[in-house]
Amino acid sequence: MVTAGRGDHPEGSVRTVLTGTDDAVDATVAREALLLACAGALGESDRLVRHWTTATDRGVDRLAATAVTARAWAMLLAARDELPGGDSRRPDWAEGLVPLDLDAERDEHEKVLGERDALPPRGRRQREAAADAEHAAAAGDTDAAREALHRWSEVAREIPQPDAATLAACRHVAPLLVRGELAVDPEWARSYAGALVAALDQRYRSEPRDADWRELIEAIMRLRGEPDAVPPAASVAAIDHAENRLGRTLPDEFRTFLGVCDGLRADVVFPRLLGVAELRHGTETDASGPAIVISDPPVLALWPSGEVTEDDELFGRSVHPGIRSVLEEHLRLLEASA
Repeated sequence: MVTAGRGDHPEGSVRTVLTGTDDAVDATVAREALLLACAGALGESDRLVRHWTTATDRGVDRLAATAVTARAWAMLLAARDELPGGDSRRPDWAEGLVPLDLDAERDEHEKVLGERDALPPRGRRQREAAADAEHAAAAGDTDAAREALHRWSEVAREIPQPDAATLAACRHVAPLLVRGELAVDPEWARSYAGALVAALDQRYRSEPRDADWRELIEAIMRLRGEPDAVPPAASVAAIDHAENRLGRTLPDEFRTFLGVCDGLRADVVFPRLLGVAELRHGTETDASGPAIVISDPPVLALWPSGEVTEDDELFGRSVHPGIRSVLEEHLRLLEASA
């Protein structure tokens, strides 16, 4: 099983996403998405890449900025094409990558696998294990290939940034990886990707639109084809009563939303936002107190910090800085599909 090196969360990578240059962010996302894919967490790898493209509005070619990373994506995607179907097949985001000649790339990668002298000791061990796995898999010796892969995994536990790209770029190894030879616990992968997704949200959160709250809600309803269906506002007394019932003060931004729109009807891809009288405590809590369920189905939760978490069966958990961010993202998707 691959782990994240030292610790259960990618602290160093999160720090880079929050404070590094855009080039450093892109290289970090590429490295971590490839590591997740090598660990059999294809859905979490895709979630991280999709969130990066949405947050940064940059092309996915930036995640294939080196010959090895470009080759790694090409080999993994080709291997995914051979899977029987379902969510593990080639993802839509990959359309932005330049197609490569896999035979030529395989030959070029043999040179990379032989380049070990300049690497530190653990890097040499990892490179050697990757080469052994590739050569054994190419010869049809699956057992030896698996043994070498698990040697690679042992080294990966010891270092903060495992060289997943060089491993994934091995043409005969990639099918073993996408079939889950180094599969990790799904909860670990979800948490690992979630930490990076949250960091991307924090770094690239959009500035609030100039439109006031009323205009934002009206724009959403207009694009839904229901321009006259803007819900009425909740009264200050009703909001105060909800706070007394819940035993906590609602964040200012959420109070403002309720004061413009007491809940919001569901859309095809958007849950119903609960009215003030329906708000209730959820099952999750943190040091500041319990989350409040604000949607039906209960996929959106409001935290004491004002952040809103969104749980998706496919993409896992996303973190929004507030309810306005949730609504602005909904409006952006409506505009894109109009």
